[in-house]
Amino acid sequence: MATIFEMIINGDIPSTKLYEDDKCLVILDINPINYGHALVISKTVYPTFTDCPAETLSHMMEIAKRVDKKQREALGAEGTNIIINNSPASGQEVPHLHIHVIPRFKDDGKTAFIQKEKYEGDGLSAMGAKLCL
Repeated sequence: MATIFEMIINGDIPSTKLYEDDKCLVILDINPINYGHALVISKTVYPTFTDCPAETLSHMMEIAKRVDKKQREALGAEGTNIIINNSPASGQEVPHLHIHVIPRFKDDGKTAFIQKEKYEGDGLSAMGAKLCL
């Protein structure tokens, strides 16, 4: 079954398009964190970030940079959150790679999206040893 993003790309569902090329589409999120929240969506279905070829991902990040710049210029955004939820455990709701570009404003009342933790004892060095490339 087609994802909602495939249906948008195919024109089966309306959207507010901000940009389109052969690799990706940029639309406004219909449930924004802040107004102007945009999604950079791959035109080819890649379920997650890790499934996407480097060339396509690099292109999508360049487009996300352009969206960021436009949000700062047009909306007066003072910052942005650039987010990729990678798999359902991270909050990914649609199994189709997309990058959230969320305009942020000082005192916008939005809280941090992820709760931070602290390492105890030698936990930081032990984790570093586990994840060292």
